[in-house]
Amino acid sequence: MSTKDFIEKDYYKVLGVPKDATEAEIKKAYRKLAREFHPDANKGNAKAEERFKEISEANDVLGDPKKRKEYDEARALFGNGGFRPGPGAAGGSFNFDLGDLFGGAAQGGGFGGGIGDVFGGLFNRGGAAGPRTQPRRGQDVESEVTLSFTEAIEGATVPLRMSSQAPCKACSGTGDKNGTPRVCPTCVGTGQVARGSGGGFSLTDPCPDCKGRGLIAEHPCEECKGSGRAKSSRTMQVRIPAGVTDGQRIRLRGKGAPGERGGPAGDLYVVVHVREHPVFGRKGDNLTVTVPVTYPEAALGGEVRVPTLGGPPVTLKLPPGTPNGRTMRARGKGAVRKDGTRGDLLVTVEVRVPEDLSGKARDALEAYREATAGEDPRAELFEAAKGA
Repeated sequence: MSTKDFIEKDYYKVLGVPKDATEAEIKKAYRKLAREFHPDANKGNAKAEERFKEISEANDVLGDPKKRKEYDEARALFGNGGFRPGPGAAGGSFNFDLGDLFGGAAQGGGFGGGIGDVFGGLFNRGGAAGPRTQPRRGQDVESEVTLSFTEAIEGATVPLRMSSQAPCKACSGTGDKNGTPRVCPTCVGTGQVARGSGGGFSLTDPCPDCKGRGLIAEHPCEECKGSGRAKSSRTMQVRIPAGVTDGQRIRLRGKGAPGERGGPAGDLYVVVHVREHPVFGRKGDNLTVTVPVTYPEAALGGEVRVPTLGGPPVTLKLPPGTPNGRTMRARGKGAVRKDGTRGDLLVTVEVRVPEDLSGKARDALEAYREATAGEDPRAELFEAAKGA
């Protein structure tokens, strides 16, 4: 994500929430949209996949209080893509494209060091005299991983193969096959050139001669064509924390593409997909399970053994007269929360009606029917229908 995108995109509109939305409202909107547009629910739908990426990007910014503060401050200053000077500025007001303002200001996606970096580039402050080459932050990398239901609940370490831009090995990232690039005379190694814009300050653009690198290769490397960067693949072990949910986007700082000329590495974003479980479901931090019981167990009460995820069964006591669909709670048998505690296991009772009866069982039910012949469970239903 470039700095230009960071300010021009309306993430509140993407999630469908007001600008004063609370963290809970943002989280709720993201979860709803993520379920609707998740790739697993929209197989082969490119538009849904693109929409899912937009939703995840918006949540990554608005769901992080620090990022949201920077985003709100930047948009308040620059509006929807245009700079808005104070009422004392010459000519009253003017706009210019953010591409002119931020060209080359943030390398490889991300907002750099925050809005202070934007001011430094905008007003051309703090530049040291003499030639220098600027360190460049590595690109952010996004990958996906699919976990089993149990792995998502308990956490897992998974191998992840990533492809990203890294310093070219053939020329050691210099871009020159002899390893001796020269400092660009146009930008004096800064990678940027200033142009006057009036109003007492200057704007910066990427240097047209070195393409923002600050260096020029006299003898371009054949592998990277003088860019100093080449595609690199690597496999790393990534720890997925316990309790992750389907569609969650995890940020691993400094695990993205390597930086250039001593710059910091980018970040790695991992989108988690979770396979369904044949027995258990999930509702927030709670797990769910449906347990069949017999009619005598429901009517007379009794003890029922219930399976748990990855642990020994628990025994729940059914009170006499338990209706079909009642939900009971086994505390501490759910998903892992952020604070290390666990949610609960929600057990829903399903009264099973036998399809085949033995002669003895049939006689017993016939006797029960005779004993309750005067009862009509639908009487209240008809009374209510008459009064409506």
